[in-house]
Amino acid sequence: MKPRHQVSRAAVDLIKRFEGYRQKAAQLPDGRWTIGYGHTLTARGGATVSEQDAEALLLYDLITVAHAVNEHTYAPLNQNQFDALTCFAFNIGTENFMRSGVLRRINEGSLLQAACAMEMWRKADFEGERIVIDALVRRRAAEKTLFLTPPDGQWVPAPSPVLRPKVDYDASCAVPKQTPAAVSARLEGDRAIAEREEGPAPLTPAIPEEDAPSASQQAAAAVSARLEAILADEPVRSAPQPPPAPDLAMPEPPVTPVAAAEPAPVLHAPEPAPTLEPFRLTPEEPAPAQAPLFVPDPPAAAPVQTPVQAPVEPTLFETAREPTRSPFNLGGFSTSGAEVDIQTLDVPLNPPEQPAFGGGSLLVSLGLLGLALFGGGVLWNLSVASDPGLNAVRMFGWGASVIGVICFAVSAYLLLRKLGGPDLDEA
Repeated sequence: MKPRHQVSRAAVDLIKRFEGYRQKAAQLPDGRWTIGYGHTLTARGGATVSEQDAEALLLYDLITVAHAVNEHTYAPLNQNQFDALTCFAFNIGTENFMRSGVLRRINEGSLLQAACAMEMWRKADFEGERIVIDALVRRRAAEKTLFLTPPDGQWVPAPSPVLRPKVDYDASCAVPKQTPAAVSARLEGDRAIAEREEGPAPLTPAIPEEDAPSASQQAAAAVSARLEAILADEPVRSAPQPPPAPDLAMPEPPVTPVAAAEPAPVLHAPEPAPTLEPFRLTPEEPAPAQAPLFVPDPPAAAPVQTPVQAPVEPTLFETAREPTRSPFNLGGFSTSGAEVDIQTLDVPLNPPEQPAFGGGSLLVSLGLLGLALFGGGVLWNLSVASDPGLNAVRMFGWGASVIGVICFAVSAYLLLRKLGGPDLDEA
């Protein structure tokens, strides 16, 4: 069975030192009355008490507090720990003590953590704001010291010569971010009023030691400043521009000039031959009005064979020297002077090309099919997107969309090739 502790003289003296003695009753801001060493249960307006009676009232109040500490702590405590917890619970109230992290850590067996948690109760509401009170900081430190004091007075030496102390960055919450305010209570008639000792001063947040830059951070800052100073003196060199990318436009087919070494002989003497453009079946091209349909070659001149060039269509006079049938061979006669049977030349000069990739309607149908698949896949995914359990079904929609994009791209490419003609194929 856990032993029950009694309040010792150390706890009584600590409470008397920090509570202070009030001979006359004073009304607190919350409407309650206090007298003696923080007694509030039977205090009334106009009452007075001596120091001996005030101490007796304090011992009476500590009976309830000591009972609460004994009943709600389950870890074994020594007398100093019990006295420190009694002083702590008397100051913050038994209800707050039962909800505090100090009691929870004690019941967990973490006594050192419980002593450190006592220092967190150091704020109070003052002038509409919650601030750190310096008297509460000192009281929590005294209670923590009493809690950690060995019952026999034999302190364990700290191994500082062997283990050098280092900064514990995890204990940053133990250092107040605000400067603790010095507050004192004075009486105005029968009312207790708290005020700052040095007047209302703006609170400046205190900079804890661990928030200051470490030695490594200071060295890194010095190196960064040095590099900035060095690089600022050097002129900024622009990065070399990459060479321009080659033009990806379709190159034009090479045009081989007509051989000028051997000029074509003039076949008609009366007037020079007019310069004719390449043969085009366009209505703007006027037909040569005076060009003879049959021009015999001179008997002494040999026929000149002009090579047929693919990019440039043959002119009127060049077709006269080709052995193949010309569109100007009329009436079974050739411009070369030999009689040719029109019935035997049933093969045209430029036979019509057969479509290499099917008809245009088939390609259009393929493109429409691709658009339909893509749109159907997107609508399918949107319809099942709200249900997370249909991830496998959603893959069918993505597959249909991908197939639709491929079909549309293939149809568009084949249509462009079909409309571009042989020039696009050769390019």
